[in-house]
Amino acid sequence: MNQHTLDSLALRSDFRAIARWVEPRSTVLDLGCGDGSLLSLLGEELEVAGYGIEINDAGVLACAQKGVNVIQQNLEDGLRLFEDDSFDFAILSQTLQTIHQTAAILRETVRVGRQCIVSFPNFGYWQHRLSVIQGRMPVSKSLPYQWHNTPNVRVLTIKDFEALAPEVGIEILDRVVLHDGQAIRWGENWRGSLAVYRVKRR
Repeated sequence: MNQHTLDSLALRSDFRAIARWVEPRSTVLDLGCGDGSLLSLLGEELEVAGYGIEINDAGVLACAQKGVNVIQQNLEDGLRLFEDDSFDFAILSQTLQTIHQTAAILRETVRVGRQCIVSFPNFGYWQHRLSVIQGRMPVSKSLPYQWHNTPNVRVLTIKDFEALAPEVGIEILDRVVLHDGQAIRWGENWRGSLAVYRVKRR
């Protein structure tokens, strides 16, 4: 494992869980791909053929500099560019909480990907709950922004996602809940700060 891979894994704890589920030489669509670090990692380690979608100019430029295929598009406009089951995997890596049309993008994600991976910060984590009880919006490793400059437009918990999934036609295949990169085995909704799911269309 080279230094770039180590740096990427250190940067985002959900990358390790995602990489375990993605099959070698598969096709991947990364929705809200940021600077392309995940696709770069998957391409390097698993030889995937990937495309990213990103709206931010700086993210698109960073993807191009990494040699990552990227389309500049607003996810809120949907995924009409892609037919059903266009990719082996579609990924929403800490993107879901930044989207207004949550149910719509989840339906679109499982439409274009045969399998999908979704990760998000868990607002039910105990320190987040404590911050709210104390009268402040939480700031943490998984929610690193202040209330006034956050890109997040939704907050959700593990239980919230699992309640929504069947309503939008999603079957949950697997789940890992993390805190500081370590898997949480019990009390996940209050002890885990980051949730990662593998799902598909029902």
